[in-house]
Amino acid sequence: MAQTLSRRKADPDTDFCGVPMLNRLYAGRGVTNAHELNYELRGLITPDAMRGLNEAAQLLADAVQQHQQILIIGDFDADGATSSALMVLVLKAMGAQRVDYLVPNRFEYGYGLTPEIVEVSRQFKPELIVTVDNGISSIEGVRFARQLGIKVLITDHHLAGEKLPEADAIVNPNQPGCQFASKALAGVGVAFYLLSALRQHLRKANWFAMAAIRAPRLADYLDLVAVGTIADVVPLDKNNRILVNEGIRRIRAGRARPGIIALLKSSGTDHRTATTRDLAFGVGPRLNAAGRLQDMSIGIECLMAGARRSEKLAVELAAINQERKQIELKMKEQAESALDTEVDPGRVGVCLYHQQWHEGIVGIIASRIKDKIHRPVIAFADASEGELKGSARSIQGLHIRDSLDAIATRNPGLLKKFGGHAMAAGLSLNSADLDHFTDEFDLEVKRWLSEEDLDNVLVSDGEIGEELDLDLVKTVIEAAPWGQGFPEPVFDGVFEVVEQRIVGSLHLKMKLLPEKGQKTVEAIAFNHPTLLDKRKLRLAYRLDINRYRGMESVQLIVESTDLNSP
Repeated sequence: MAQTLSRRKADPDTDFCGVPMLNRLYAGRGVTNAHELNYELRGLITPDAMRGLNEAAQLLADAVQQHQQILIIGDFDADGATSSALMVLVLKAMGAQRVDYLVPNRFEYGYGLTPEIVEVSRQFKPELIVTVDNGISSIEGVRFARQLGIKVLITDHHLAGEKLPEADAIVNPNQPGCQFASKALAGVGVAFYLLSALRQHLRKANWFAMAAIRAPRLADYLDLVAVGTIADVVPLDKNNRILVNEGIRRIRAGRARPGIIALLKSSGTDHRTATTRDLAFGVGPRLNAAGRLQDMSIGIECLMAGARRSEKLAVELAAINQERKQIELKMKEQAESALDTEVDPGRVGVCLYHQQWHEGIVGIIASRIKDKIHRPVIAFADASEGELKGSARSIQGLHIRDSLDAIATRNPGLLKKFGGHAMAAGLSLNSADLDHFTDEFDLEVKRWLSEEDLDNVLVSDGEIGEELDLDLVKTVIEAAPWGQGFPEPVFDGVFEVVEQRIVGSLHLKMKLLPEKGQKTVEAIAFNHPTLLDKRKLRLAYRLDINRYRGMESVQLIVESTDLNSP
């Protein structure tokens, strides 16, 4: 699908840092003053307005001081894994003597604090359950836990439904009535704020002195916060950029968990040069693969382990991720075939299902097909006898979780469960209702998306206008924690294709000559298994550095070879 090229507009007279290229990039992302680029920790939003935080911190402080059995209930993605590891590590550092964690197996128990997982949790004999990255929709599970006499503290960042669970405390910036200025915190960010408040409560109670322990420096755990925040693809508002920037700074300095260093190494990355891209495409998928195919506890253990054990676990996670890639490749081929043969081209909201699809991979397939056709997509897999589980991905203009809510309101009983964010959500329904839901989803999507919304627009920062050398590339890559909502720079330009070949059966490797340049530059287009039929064309690309045997060279990562001119 051809992409329409659009270019960011930026005031050429703005000057934030004295570097024209960076001034242009910052202004194009809505930065209006240099203060927005100050990522010191003291610039974090204070927690005063976070609803429920004080009550939650007191509940947790009581549990620590009274040596209660604390059980962390996590989620089976990278945000859930980093949140779980963060809570266990910091609670133990604060003197909690009885802390365990439990992550539901997604294939047996599904998502969140279900009654079934509460039943499993009884083997730990918890006095307090703390959820991380889940729980805001766990009405029945919380009720069952409290009937058993177990206190429940929910930390989450997902959107709340009409009814909240009757927990002892809830911390979620997206719950009704919460005035916390940033709604973009990942689950691990919410956990970090709770632990900061807990440390204050314990200090006031003189706990650390009485227990003869040093209060932990929470900044030392920001490597975990950075990984979870980037992997969960939450918007990088300034608050999240501060958290991520400090985390990456610690990773580069070698002050990260051994597990994060090991995961970077297994992805071919030197931690000393790690970027948000390395966390997003190197560390995140390896952690997620464990939850998608096996058991996320492998990922959590890797994040908490020492150097020797974490290296072994990182190798295991890399192997699981490789298996995930093979399953994904076959499912993607089946999905693309279904698009051609089974899906009405008039559909705007697209639902896909195959009886052989893996439940843990459907989210990736929904994302891949969404990127291909620029339509909201839900991919379904069999979950149990007569039940399907779906994973949804949206495009700008459609709030996918609200759309599911509207469908459920109009069709009582059609959806068994659903939840999520603006751009991603999960749901379950009876197999017999798939056709009905498919029609309802298409109708709902058409209510919100216009023809303009369906144009596949690639937003570029324009032509680079400078020589493509290492100094420029490093300046751009290291200028900010780039990510969702503060996107990594994409440039466009006309190039002559000097050489091209397919590598690894999937990727297009090229040598390009810029239209106005004298030197060729290496480039790669991932997941582009065909040669280009044009000698000269306009490409959209990101800047990268190819590191090989101690040598560094400029490399372009091609985002699009099929652009309509602006």
